[in-house]
Parts: sequence; C-alpha cells; structure tokens
Amino acid sequence: MKRIVAAAGMVILLLAVGLPAGAQSLKDADFTLPSISGEKIRLSQFRGKKNVMISFVPAAFTPVCSDQWPGYNLARGLFESHDAVILGITVDSIPALHAWTRQMGPELWFPVLSDFWPHGEVASKFGLLRSDGVSERALIFIDKEGIIREILVSDINKRPDLESCSVALDKLTPK
Repeated sequence: MKRIVAAAGMVILLLAVGLPAGAQSLKDADFTLPSISGEKIRLSQFRGKKNVMISFVPAAFTPVCSDQWPGYNLARGLFESHDAVILGITVDSIPALHAWTRQMGPELWFPVLSDFWPHGEVASKFGLLRSDGVSERALIFIDKEGIIREILVSDINKRPDLESCSVALDKLTPK
C-alpha cells in the first residue's frame, strides 16, 4: 500500500492505492450523491459490476472543466472496452450543473454528481477539497472489487490526457 502525495498544491491525499475506495484505513467507506438526472448514485452500486473512474473537477463553467468531460464522450469506447463507468463529481449545485452541462453541448453519457451539500463532503473524504472550496482535478480508478488501483492528480489548470486514462484503465482489466 502506498500513500499518494500530489505535487499539485502539495496536497496530501487521504487515500491510497490498494485501499477500498473512500477509505482511510481498511474500513470501507462509501458515498451517495445526487445526479443531474435526479437519481442518487452510490459508489458501491458498481461493486462487482463495473470498474469506475471518478473524475473530480474543480468547478462548472471553467474552460478546462468544460473541455475535459465532453472529451470523455469522444472516448466512450475506451471506457466501455474496459467495462468502466465514469462518475463526474464537482462541488457545484444541481441547478448550476444542469445549466453547465446544457451549455457544453451533447449530453454526457456518464452520471454528473453534485458534492454541493454538505459542501465538498466527498471531495474532503478523499483529501481533494482545496481551501478555496473547490476540489483538486483528480481521477481515481477503482476496480470491480472496490479497490483503488490508480490515482492521478493534475494541475488544476490542465486537463488530464487520455493516454494516462488508458494506462490506468488497463490496470483495472485482468489480462
């Protein structure tokens, strides 16, 4: 098990590769968040069924965030070939997320979740809530057993590249 220290802002994440998702110890932790579709999405609902990539983005209506998630629409086949779903999470409210996703263009194929209230609770659980109230730009790759296999924290002003996603997704899929 290794602790991840992110260079972006010298944040020390509260998660580790090899631990259950959301856990700071071997005790499993879970989360449920509202989606813009009106559903409540629970991380554990994918356990045993799908690999998961959680995509934390800092804020709606920002240029990098508005470029990152639509890019996943173009790469949908990459995720499907790895039997993976994306959970997009931001600390913005549901009304703001509705407006933002409509502005971005074609409907996103993955759930967009609001970590607005209690503000940033899930981002905080993962050690990704910044002191300015937004989350780090981070991707967390979780296998079907619910174990974190890869954590990528990007500069808040740079979109993570798809090649890094592909390499991380490969770690989730048994050969």
